[in-house]
Amino acid sequence: MSESYNKLVRDKILQILDSKGVKYERREASPEEYKAELIKKLKEEIKKFVEAGSAEELADVMEVVEALKVLPEYQNAEDIRKKKFDERGGFQDRIILKGEKV
Repeated sequence: MSESYNKLVRDKILQILDSKGVKYERREASPEEYKAELIKKLKEEIKKFVEAGSAEELADVMEVVEALKVLPEYQNAEDIRKKKFDERGGFQDRIILKGEKV
């Protein structure tokens, strides 16, 4: 039995499928569906990264984040990240905080 799918894929996947003679249907997502599919893909890639812990899986997470950053509602995400970094710092010092929650 063949596996079926209906998901957002990387742009060059169609070329790979064509070279293998794989039949498929394609369509372009609406802006709303594209956002929803990117969020679904981010969850999928984060899960794979948590399980594997590999640089390849982290790169997949990063690629989805880069795609999300282009969407109008997230275009200021990098500015927000930089502001938070300036105000609170990053994680380079590897600080683990222990205490009671208030």
